[in-house]
Formats: sequence, C-alpha cells, structure tokens
Amino acid sequence: MNYRYHKHRLYFKIPGGTSRGVLSYKDSWFLMLRDKDKIGIGECSIIEGLSPETSEQVEAALAQIGRDIHLGFEKLHAAYAHMPAVQFALEMAFQGLSAANPYTWFDTPFIRGDNRIKINGLVWMGQTDFMQTQIEEKLALGFDSIKLKIGALDFDLECYLLEGLRQRFDKSVLQIRVDANGAFSADEALGKLKRLSQFDIHSIEQPIAVNQWDEMKQLCMSSPIPIALDEELIGRYTDEEKEALLNTVAPHYLILKPSLIGGWTGANNWVSLAKKYGIDWWATSALESNLGLSAIAQWCAYKQVSIPQGLGTGQLFTNNIESPLYLDGSFLGYDPDKEWNFNF
Repeated sequence: MNYRYHKHRLYFKIPGGTSRGVLSYKDSWFLMLRDKDKIGIGECSIIEGLSPETSEQVEAALAQIGRDIHLGFEKLHAAYAHMPAVQFALEMAFQGLSAANPYTWFDTPFIRGDNRIKINGLVWMGQTDFMQTQIEEKLALGFDSIKLKIGALDFDLECYLLEGLRQRFDKSVLQIRVDANGAFSADEALGKLKRLSQFDIHSIEQPIAVNQWDEMKQLCMSSPIPIALDEELIGRYTDEEKEALLNTVAPHYLILKPSLIGGWTGANNWVSLAKKYGIDWWATSALESNLGLSAIAQWCAYKQVSIPQGLGTGQLFTNNIESPLYLDGSFLGYDPDKEWNFNF
C-alpha cells in the first residue's frame, strides 16, 4: 500500500471571530492511500487551542503512520485514540479504499443529488455593523435558522442585535441559535440566559467553560433556554467518562464535531449515548475543507437528520478544494456530475 500526506493551510476570506480569538487561517493535512487501483483520501483538520492534538503532534503522527501503514486500520485507529482528527482522517482514507470512489463514504440519496441537508446560517463575531451585515446576507439567502457567535462583544450590544432580529421575525419564521464558546462566567451565566430568553432563542451552545459539571448541571436545570454541550465533549474518550458527563449534566442537546471527537466512530458513540439519555443532537463542521465537510454531510445524510445542521462552512476559505458541494439557500446539496479538484 502506498501512503503519503500533504499539509494545506486554509485562509479565511474574512477573519472568523469567536470568544477565543480571531482566526485568519487554519491547517489541514490530507492523508492519501493507494492500494493497486483503489484510492482513499482523508482529512486531518485541527483548530489550534481547541483540538486535543497540536500541529507538531499531527506531523509526528502522520509520519509514524507511514511507517506503520502495514498494521491496517483497526490497529492504527486504536493507536491514536487520543488524537480524534487523526482518527477521522484514517477512517475517511481506509473507508474510501473500499468505496465506489474515494469521495463517497455513504451511499445515500444525498450523494446522488436526490436529497439535500437543511443547515443553519453562521454569523461570526465582530463589530456590530459586521455582524448585522452577515445577518442580512443570511436572511437574503433564505436561511430560516441562524446561529450567532456571542460572548466577545459588549453583552448589551449582542442583545440589541438579537432584539432587532426578533422584532422583524417571529420564532415561527426564524430560528435563532447562539454559541457562547464558554464565554460566560458561572456566576453571571443564568442572569444572561434569562435576558437572552426574551428573544425566543432556540438553544445556546456551551454558555460556560468546560469542566464545571456541577455549575453546568444547575444551568441545565434552571435555564429558560435549552443548553447544548460542544467543547465539553472534547477529550472524553471512554464510555464511562461520556456517560458520567451526560448523567451528571443532563444537557438538552449535543453538538457533534467528528474532527474533535474521533470521527464517525466517536460521533456514533455519542449518538447512541444521547439516545439512551433522551438527548437530541446535531452535527457541526469544525472548519474542515470541503473534503471533511462532505464526509460529515454524508454521515448526516446516512443518519437521516431532520433538524438544521451546522454545515455551512464550505465557503469560508479563499483556497478551499473544489467539490460537488453547493449551497442553495438554507440547504447543502451535492452535485454528482461535478468533479473534485485538489488544486494544490
């Protein structure tokens, strides 16, 4: 089996602001396998400061995989249990070897162009005018579910934006999700959630920072807005850890990002536990290129999701991979007649 990998730096068209800082670029590595006439391609995508693995660790792991590729998928996947982005790349590449083509991991109506996935429109943090411009763009495109990153601006300004949006559109017309990325302190969180509830917010992702299970449990019990766990899922590797989290905190939703939780295998594990505890979920891309985005979208289609997913990141970059993915209003689609093009 032939193996190689390639690093590709993706540049944002407009820097993406979160409560953790502003991103102007991010790195991905493409892992490529060839076995006779079969090809498999996977993406290892990390977000520095959020992903469990660093760039240096990824480089070392991918080099080592080249020396160990003869071990096969199962042993390699197990060897990198604490590197979820590497695991996802391995899953994609090895599953691509046995697929009809390296870009078709799940045979569903989605990849045949017969079905599309409903998504939310993402509004990045920034100055008020910048956020308002993004909101208007998403509304003009026809989105009826919008997710706003909050927590970095003055809270009064953020509420002003939300109030203006809700005055124009009733909750039956427009769903509003917010993501605080852990920006609120435990002491202030409930008061802010009560204020946000005036705007008929669908849900809030990660209102406080991770590893505050007792505080998060109290918030989930008292909050007038349903709470979704996001960063809290990262770094939970065993079923015991995961069950302890869900049993203790009892969140309303889980946000599944395969590159941060161990690929499809990790996501499937969380889905099974969510079902056990009566928790709903949706998937979100974690700034992957169109390759990783397609892998997540195909998995979502396989899971027959119905609520809006967080998969609208394909047009964020100036140098993304050309792919069959396309956006049509609030839907992500796949055009099987269009070719993939790795343009580096």
